[in-house]
Amino acid sequence: MVKVNLWSSLTRFTDGERAVEIEAGTVAEILDGLTAAYPGLGPILDSGVSVVIDGEIATGRHTPVTPESEVFLMQRLKGG
Repeated sequence: MVKVNLWSSLTRFTDGERAVEIEAGTVAEILDGLTAAYPGLGPILDSGVSVVIDGEIATGRHTPVTPESEVFLMQRLKGG
C-alpha cells in the first residue's frame, strides 16, 4: 500500500481524509486506484494533476512507487 497525501479541497471526496492508502506500484496505478476508490476524484484527476514522489515531480504514468515512497497529489504544476 502506498500512502497518498492530498491537497485539502480533495478531502470532500475522501470522507475528510488528507491521506489515503492505495495498492499501487506506479503513478498510473495510484491514479486509477484513487478513481476506483473515490469516484468523485475522477474528473479532477482526468483534468490533470502533479504527482510528487520523494520530492520530485513524476514525469510519467509509469514512474514507480514503493510503500516507502512519500507521495503527494498536487494541483497541476505548469512551467512558464
